[in-house]
Amino acid sequence: MVTKPESKFTRRGMLKTMAAGTGAIAATSALPGLSGFAQAQSSAPIKIGFQVHRTGIGAAYGRWYNRTTEAAVKRINDMGGINGRPVELVAEDDGTDPKRGAEVVEKFATQHECDIAFGTLFSHVVYGSSPRAGELKLPYFVVSEGHHVASGKLNRYTLQPGITDVKSQVQAMAPFVANNLGKKVTMIFPDFAFGHDHRDFFTAAIEAQGGEVVEHIAIPPTETSFSKYFPRIPRETEVIYHVMVGPAVLTFVKELGEFFGPSSPEIFGFIDSLEAVDIKSPGLEFLEGTYFWEGNPRNAQADQTSHDKAYRAAVGVDDNGASVEDAQDVSTYSHMFGCWETLNIIKRGMETAGYQGPADRAKLIEAVEAMSDMPLSDDHPQGAKRFNGKTHQTFGHQYISKVSDGKLVVEHTTSIEDGLYEDEVDYTTQSF
Repeated sequence: MVTKPESKFTRRGMLKTMAAGTGAIAATSALPGLSGFAQAQSSAPIKIGFQVHRTGIGAAYGRWYNRTTEAAVKRINDMGGINGRPVELVAEDDGTDPKRGAEVVEKFATQHECDIAFGTLFSHVVYGSSPRAGELKLPYFVVSEGHHVASGKLNRYTLQPGITDVKSQVQAMAPFVANNLGKKVTMIFPDFAFGHDHRDFFTAAIEAQGGEVVEHIAIPPTETSFSKYFPRIPRETEVIYHVMVGPAVLTFVKELGEFFGPSSPEIFGFIDSLEAVDIKSPGLEFLEGTYFWEGNPRNAQADQTSHDKAYRAAVGVDDNGASVEDAQDVSTYSHMFGCWETLNIIKRGMETAGYQGPADRAKLIEAVEAMSDMPLSDDHPQGAKRFNGKTHQTFGHQYISKVSDGKLVVEHTTSIEDGLYEDEVDYTTQSF
């Protein structure tokens, strides 16, 4: 699906841009396979291939990633586009499937002639798609949270500048869990790359705080019934750490409550277990007084910033994190901001690089690699960021919220420094 730009680009403005871009056209016209595209470089829209999970286990996220992305592109176009050119979205469903993901990336590069690819969430899809992006020399901006980028397992064409990764998140939060909830933890997580990041990195982080994980319970992300897993929770457990994804997350949380009844250990969940789910849903009353990690607070807080307020208005989300059109349609608020922020980073990178077309892709990547501190702003409404150009990974604030009267109220905000860790790769040493 192609989303045409809606902004007011005048004919006169387009002609001015064409005149300014004459040199770039001459420079790119000799590139094999790009001559037809290059002839219209200065006036043609910048094409962003949007790899979206419309179907499969990531569909709830995909719908809200799509809504946020369209709102961000509208804002960019309303402000004049990128380098005077409108932005055009080319969306393709990857089915939340790694094989289809690679096919979509190839389609962006060879069929749609996109300038970049963007938007992938589920980590196994990133793993499946990134190698093809590298082979095609297509900049690939993911919004995933997996540690795959900063681990060094991918390539220089893959970047994650708009959302933090699991390793940073759990490292920042482990002290709160150990000091306030308990040190004997049972972890329940999805059995794929994202869940394995939680397993590995939280286990190490809680051990660094003098705690331990007494049981790891991995559950297939396509599972629909969960009660059979809960008897594995040891009696000595002081804290249940849960993170679950997929279409049955509401069932998971309800069955967890039914299993424990009124006498449960402390519960610390990643909001992934309830993204796109109303926390006031029947059967979730037991969550009152429990804690959640949030990437971005779903409920507008008492100290809400003007930036969060403007962002909610732009994407059509109310103060409870639901659609302004339907209070039952709850957003994936802790994740979708990454699309908004990543697109603003792409805009800044293209403008810094003087991006004109595919011949400037390496310049774009180098421009983003040179970024560092990103202050809280309308471009970054979730909070300030610090980007590491060597690892292609951003760092930011994490929010720990407590369920109080059916709302998520922030109790602790981590610092950027809390989540920093040693570099595991330097992508800038890799050739293009």
